[in-house]
Amino acid sequence: MSGAAREVRVTVAHACAAPADRLWETLVDWDLHEQWMVLTRAHGGRGEGATVEAFTGVGRLGFPDTMEITNWRPATRESAGVCEVVHRGSVVRGRGRFDVVPLLGGRSRITWTEWVEPPLGALGRLGWPVAKAPLALLLRRSLRNLGELAQRR
Repeated sequence: MSGAAREVRVTVAHACAAPADRLWETLVDWDLHEQWMVLTRAHGGRGEGATVEAFTGVGRLGFPDTMEITNWRPATRESAGVCEVVHRGSVVRGRGRFDVVPLLGGRSRITWTEWVEPPLGALGRLGWPVAKAPLALLLRRSLRNLGELAQRR
């Protein structure tokens, strides 16, 4: 079975009062991750080919998520930006993408899409319809947190 056939997808979006360039800078400041992304901390580089090391969990209980940035176009107040990654870890495998788009009035919108291979193979894919809603809820909460953090910066 090909990788694309094993992938599942989740997409969430959030509009916020921060301008696109500030939202972008907050998003890609990996050291700030733990301030907005639920249960996750990260550090890493910027630009295509850079690596981002994340850990999702509480304390030592959780899993690492190593990513390579494959597409990098910073957002400005006038133009959209994109950050795409490939997840290379043993638990999270697949691709992720953040799109930051400027809106009228100095606002912006971020869309987060993940195409991942669920752990546990066929069992994970069978459980996806049940897991997708709570995961989307956590991702939406994270994007709201990100928007609020970007507004305060």
